[in-house]
Amino acid sequence: MLDEKLLEILVCPVTKGPLEYDRENQELVCRASGLAYPVRDGIPIMLEAEARQLTLEERERK
Repeated sequence: MLDEKLLEILVCPVTKGPLEYDRENQELVCRASGLAYPVRDGIPIMLEAEARQLTLEERERK
């Protein structure tokens, strides 16, 4: 589980844009950069090298 206050202040390290929390996949998603950052044991791993590239379908989802 990710702290709501933390989610409010975190931004994508690449674009500085907003992140969406995907509870099911335990990821923070940035549609602008097309990256999904993992959340491990409640800790967001905000490193571009650790992020997963979103598929085109995932990027277009709202």
